[in-house]
Amino acid sequence: MAGIKLEKQHYTTTSLIVGYALCSSLLAVINKLAVTVFNYPGLLTALQYLTSAAGVWLLGRLGLLHHDPFTLDTAKRFLPAAAVFYLAIFTNTNLLRHANVDTFIVFRSLTPLLVALADTAFRRQPCPSKLTFFSLVVILAGAAGYVATDSAFTLTAYSWALAYLVTITAEMVYIKHMITSLGLNTWGFVLYNNLLSLMIAPVFWVLTGEYADVFAAARTGPGFDAGAFVAVALSCVFGLLISFFGFAARKAISATAFTVTGVVNKFLTVAINVLIWDKHATPFGLACLLFTLVGGVMYQQSVTGKAAAPAQQLEAVALKKNNGGDGGSDAEEEKQGLGLSSKDSSA
Repeated sequence: MAGIKLEKQHYTTTSLIVGYALCSSLLAVINKLAVTVFNYPGLLTALQYLTSAAGVWLLGRLGLLHHDPFTLDTAKRFLPAAAVFYLAIFTNTNLLRHANVDTFIVFRSLTPLLVALADTAFRRQPCPSKLTFFSLVVILAGAAGYVATDSAFTLTAYSWALAYLVTITAEMVYIKHMITSLGLNTWGFVLYNNLLSLMIAPVFWVLTGEYADVFAAARTGPGFDAGAFVAVALSCVFGLLISFFGFAARKAISATAFTVTGVVNKFLTVAINVLIWDKHATPFGLACLLFTLVGGVMYQQSVTGKAAAPAQQLEAVALKKNNGGDGGSDAEEEKQGLGLSSKDSSA
């Protein structure tokens, strides 16, 4: 009987890991496809927020998950976090709109370097260890080589890339601490983050003038585009799925295993992007990208070693993440194609 139970648990865990890996590795490519065929990034992200918020609310009503109730007081406290998160997603979507997935991954991989500097300068954290510092140098070298040989370089794309890098670094350094202090569980975090971001979206529609483009397209009656509909629908559905599989896989496996899965997912994303279309870097650019990812692997190894602690402490950290700490924020970022697996695995 015990053998049957363990076998069932094994298959359940495997299914969660496979589901998370597929969602994670496909999301950046799907989002790139969606924003390519549906050239309204603000509306696209709003539809993603709507799908996730409505999905969590509906599943909560059906008793399939539990989320914290929505209250005005908590919403007011959460609003700054949602605003910065929205800016990170907004700049990310526009980066994917103007650049390829490889460029996105390279700039995303630079965040550990900026976070390490910001933690040391502003949060008075210890300086990185020698291995961590070396891994960050490897990441920087790979990114520099990629940028120097990027044949698709445009000022617009790299302006969005720099804006994204600044906003995602600010989100990782400051906002995660704020979110953790609110004490929301994981699904409560998903509900607040998506619902408040949905409320913020109209402000950016007006500021960017996108609303005029949407209204103009509606007046001309462009008709039903099946390809755009499927791409947008996949983006929204996979957004909700990554929340489920990300949280469930984090709970089923250790933090280290989850981190390793996140690294593998990035290699899968690069492979899928190269195989399905020509919107990718040159061979040398891809070599630099892989060099950057190798630096990310070294970075995560150094963080894992530095963070080694007794089993009781590790379980406490894992429990905190499973109950809505930093893990919630990470899954939400990855849901939008940011390719993040855990705070320490942001390379």
